[in-house]
Amino acid sequence: MKLIDLPYVMIRCLILTIIIEVGIALIIGYRKKDLINVLLANILTNPVVTSVPAYFNVKFGVQSRNICLLVLELMVLIVEGFIYKKYLKNRKINPYILSLILNGSSYLIGEIINYVIY
Repeated sequence: MKLIDLPYVMIRCLILTIIIEVGIALIIGYRKKDLINVLLANILTNPVVTSVPAYFNVKFGVQSRNICLLVLELMVLIVEGFIYKKYLKNRKINPYILSLILNGSSYLIGEIINYVIY
């Protein structure tokens, strides 16, 4: 990927992530304001997780990208878990476990989609 393609990739990744994570939260039983908070958490974290590893990939190679992505994904689990703990009304699941479920699902489904399409 070239950095010139980054805005398209970021938008595509954000839309897919929102569809997957809000969809899974809906299936789990979250509603209304909680779903909006899941959406807002993704709008906050997804652009960083998409753009920074892409930059590392272009500048330093795939291995640096993978390390960067791992660190950022772990940080996103913590940040979104904190957001969910503070703002979600529904406490069906520990907020950090919810973050793991939602982010793990969107990451795996995204990887499958990328494998099938590309």
